[in-house]
Parts: sequence; structure tokens; C-alpha cells
Amino acid sequence: MDMRKLMKQMQQAQTAASKIQEQLAAQTVEGSASGLVSVTANGHGKIQTLKIKPEAVDPDDVEALEDLILVAIQDASAKADELQRQATQALGLPGGMF
Repeated sequence: MDMRKLMKQMQQAQTAASKIQEQLAAQTVEGSASGLVSVTANGHGKIQTLKIKPEAVDPDDVEALEDLILVAIQDASAKADELQRQATQALGLPGGMF
């Protein structure tokens, strides 16, 4: 096995991985729950914004609002995971590497 060739391949993989990291940071996904709560996250799954429609707020049922927020966050996270999977698949890396 040629060590120089191997080192060059490793450097190329690192460069490609860095590029994917930058691309994921620049992309956004939106998760929502019943159209009442929406969450925007970047491609790494970091929450950027949270929006709650006024009709989602019922002082007598705070638990329902909490559930909507949780569902929206989970939806955004799942979409960010899918972005990561697609990006790493192009490199032939296992999903979730980032």
C-alpha cells in the first residue's frame, strides 16, 4: 500500500468533510406541529428560530403547547438528520458522521 496515496486520499476526504460541514451550517430545515408551532434549524440540527401562533396559546392547557413545541423540534431534527445523511452519502461515508 502506497502511504503517499493513502495520505492524499485522507486529505481529500478531510477537505470534502469540511465542505459538507460548511454546507450543512448554511442550510435550514423547518419542523412544524399542527401548523401552530414551527421551528427552524440549520443542517446540524441547531435550533435557529421558534414561532408560536397565538391560537396555540391556551393558559388552561400549557401542556398541549409544550407537546406542540416538542413535536416541532423533533420534526426539524429529523429533517436535519436527513440532510446530513444525504450529504455524507455522496462521500460514501456512513450517515450521521456530522
